[in-house]
Amino acid sequence: MVRIVKCPQCNADVPWTPESRWRPFCSERCKTLDLGAWASERYRIKTQEPPDGGERGDGSSEE
Repeated sequence: MVRIVKCPQCNADVPWTPESRWRPFCSERCKTLDLGAWASERYRIKTQEPPDGGERGDGSSEE
């Protein structure tokens, strides 16, 4: 039985086989679109930043 996954970009069915060159994407186009989204920072992971940004009031970093 061949495992089928959804393309993260367009939701097309993609067989999880060695012949599926761009898996988990259905095509080079979908892979490139996803890479572009990462490069332009459209995907972000929320984090809590320290209130002072990690710097001292005198402009030097704490070590």
